[in-house]
Amino acid sequence: MKQFPFISTSQMLIVLRVVLGLMMMAHGAARLYVNSIADFGKFLDSKGFMIGTILAWMITVFDLIGGATLAFGYLRKIICAGFIFVLMMGIFLVHLPNGWFVVGHQSGGIEFSVLLIICFILIASTDKKV
Repeated sequence: MKQFPFISTSQMLIVLRVVLGLMMMAHGAARLYVNSIADFGKFLDSKGFMIGTILAWMITVFDLIGGATLAFGYLRKIICAGFIFVLMMGIFLVHLPNGWFVVGHQSGGIEFSVLLIICFILIASTDKKV
């Protein structure tokens, strides 16, 4: 298989890992910036979680610390598994009733979460530190 000019597959996987880490950090940072953790906690409570605010804080901290840890290439398999779990919960609690598409034919669907999960599986499945 022909490689991209001047960029190896390992280097592209590093780019993917770093971008995924930064994207997840952005989720936590946005929650802090707009002060929506309490609202997130209330949403979780409405879905039957009795400690919604604590969970919202735990997810936010995981987004920030886990994203940074992933971007730096540490604990890849564990961090990816954690993000996959959070995304799966988001699919079942929020996105699944909205269908597949995020925009267009439907709104708020699962396609973006599925893509992120596949990316996390790819990064977690690599043996070398990429």
